Amino acid sequence: MAEAHQAVAFQFTVTPDGIDLQLSHQALTEIYLSGMRSWKKRIVRVKNSVITGVYPASPSSWLFVVIAILATMYTRSDPSMGLIAKIQEHLPVSQSMSTQCQAVVSAVLFSTMLWLMLIFTMRLCLKQLLSYHRWMFEQHGKMSTTTKIWVALVRIFSGRKPLLYSYQGSLPNLPVPTIKDTVKRYLESVRPLMDDKEYERMTKLAAEFESSLGNRLQWYLKLKALWASNYVSDWWEEYVYLRGRSPIMVNSNYYGMDFLYVTPTPIQAARAGNSIHSFFLYRRKLNKEELKPSRIPGTVIPLCAAQCERIFNTTRIPGEETDTVQHWQDSDYIVVYHKGRYFRLRVYQAGRLLSPREIEFQIQRILDDPSPPSKGEAKLGALTAGDRIPWAKARTKYFSSGVNKRSLDCIEKAAFFVTLDDEEQGMMGDDPAASLDRYAKSLLHGKCYDRWFDKSFTVVYYKNGKNGINAEHSWADAPVLAHVWEYTLANDSFQLGYNAEGHCKGDVDPSLPRPVKLSWEIPPECEEQIAQSLAVAQALADDVDFHVFSFQEFGKGKVKKCRVSPDGFIQMALQLAYFRERGTFCLTYEASMTRLFREGRTETVRSCTNESSAFIRALEGGEATDVCKRLFRVASEKHQLLYRLAMTGAGIDRHLFCLYVVSKYLGVESPFLKEVLSEPWRLSTSQTPIQQVELFDIENHPEYVSCGGGFGPVADDGYGVSYCVLGENMINFHISCKHSCPDTDAHKFGTQIRQALRDLLKLLSPNQTEPSKTEESQPKVKKEQ
Repeated sequence: MAEAHQAVAFQFTVTPDGIDLQLSHQALTEIYLSGMRSWKKRIVRVKNSVITGVYPASPSSWLFVVIAILATMYTRSDPSMGLIAKIQEHLPVSQSMSTQCQAVVSAVLFSTMLWLMLIFTMRLCLKQLLSYHRWMFEQHGKMSTTTKIWVALVRIFSGRKPLLYSYQGSLPNLPVPTIKDTVKRYLESVRPLMDDKEYERMTKLAAEFESSLGNRLQWYLKLKALWASNYVSDWWEEYVYLRGRSPIMVNSNYYGMDFLYVTPTPIQAARAGNSIHSFFLYRRKLNKEELKPSRIPGTVIPLCAAQCERIFNTTRIPGEETDTVQHWQDSDYIVVYHKGRYFRLRVYQAGRLLSPREIEFQIQRILDDPSPPSKGEAKLGALTAGDRIPWAKARTKYFSSGVNKRSLDCIEKAAFFVTLDDEEQGMMGDDPAASLDRYAKSLLHGKCYDRWFDKSFTVVYYKNGKNGINAEHSWADAPVLAHVWEYTLANDSFQLGYNAEGHCKGDVDPSLPRPVKLSWEIPPECEEQIAQSLAVAQALADDVDFHVFSFQEFGKGKVKKCRVSPDGFIQMALQLAYFRERGTFCLTYEASMTRLFREGRTETVRSCTNESSAFIRALEGGEATDVCKRLFRVASEKHQLLYRLAMTGAGIDRHLFCLYVVSKYLGVESPFLKEVLSEPWRLSTSQTPIQQVELFDIENHPEYVSCGGGFGPVADDGYGVSYCVLGENMINFHISCKHSCPDTDAHKFGTQIRQALRDLLKLLSPNQTEPSKTEESQPKVKKEQ
């Protein structure tokens, strides 16, 4: 009960002699320091809002403009062309203000208006410049004169030392494609998937839609695009993520892995200490907007940072019809789950962030705590893993008041969620391949009750020091969380480090208050609902088949020597692997980002094309090598074109999705849109690139590479494939499907992918199929025991 006493700032006792007032100096000091920290954050937030608000100018430029105008006045010239005098005439002044003082005030007002107009003009120019996308369609290595001039202008208008959100007001809005272009691209994308009769039927449906209902829906969509900063993102978040009533575990959440070959320390509490400290260092940089704005690699083009706002202190709240995403401005604690118990761990003490060693000390206290879980507490997290409607009803009925509400609020308002897992994971043992598969499944769903799947992200620390992350998908896309994860992994190992015994560096304040165990009063009816949710989640988890492997025979180094895009090469390999396994082609989803636009998220690249299917049929039909090479390059170039179109707002699927939403609002049915939106994605793919290459030295320290991350299958009879290209000689794959489908097998598909990669390289460059010198000389790293 010591923590409870420390939380009380004062106590009073009524005695016959009066009221005896007792003040707690420690508690009052804590309140004072907490308040100071909160006010400092507010001041920083206001300062950054001002700096971002006037970007690409700077607050100091206002003073320069004022001085310049005043200087011209003293040279008896009037740069305002009479406006200063007009302002002076209408200036409400007191009798005590001299004429000269009135002139100065008028000049300052004119200077301020001139300054604001200059800012508006610069921002408008930058917005127009960032709307130019022809550079993306130019041949690699050959930049046109127009693009060179454009790059120079972007540099001029981009200002100096931008903060994280400095470019937000200058990013262009996502354009609405024409109905004609979208329908044409759609029909082209489904041609290799349909026979002549099916395609003719779909063509008639599309023509009917384009000539009638489509134009009406397009008018409403254009109206929304004029009013909203992004015509897709809010509907995408609501209807694709938040209105889904099935479990978000496996179906929506995704995961990220630790280093593939090394574990910085085998001590679970120490790994958590460094890692948690690193997360809060990142959050501090985020709050101060000290993170550099993300850009397209190798360019000056900024990407939208809006998704970064909800990384921390964010939770998905269940509802019967739709969920909501709740974000809080600040949180000075995390919630830790261990062996069925939930603990509140404060990471700030007396206004300062705890050191890694102190966080390790607190985590070890939780690991050593012998207290049993409360009745119904151990598997409480299963509510977040099951169907959404039962969870929403249970939350309203059992967690809307009393101790349950206080404990649930504590979890939902935490900076993030932490699980101290009692298992060992990673690449280890006699069968490292199988251990990676188990590691992936553990991160994706765990035991179905030992993660809080509604939190923006859950960090999992395993008994052997390995870690990983599980993320809720509605608030942001994978690259945003990957940026945090890269920073945390690098800072943990390369900046903070560990002592010789494997513990975090630094000293411990032994007077730190112990982590507080959350209390629950779970009635039997709620326990029954927890059991039902767990049964649903467990059946879903057991059905997931996963295969993770690291392909190291070659990587993007050899692919680039063939003058082929690595992403296009891998996508062609996936198409070839699927065709060899199933004997047919399927609708293929590749995620592309639209963060070139304000509040942009993702767009779909339909990787199965007429060109890719023609190439694969030629290759499998035994056509001549030269013919296959030519068809491959045509298919690869088509894929690159589709990817660029998706990035620049000319994709297919988000436009059709929004037209479908408008039709639902208007209460009209479209056979064309209904059929388009019901088509299953049997091959869903995504690349997770390393964004902060400077944090890692893959050439000299190849063992310090993450294995990337993955997600569950989108279709019951399909595959989910995530891949990560690392360095010049490694590609990591994460393949998921369902055991319940007799036509899918993650391991067999992995074998097909390996062979497809080899065959494509052999086709494009027969003399490059031998292992590279880099691979032969690569240091051998021990599998963890």
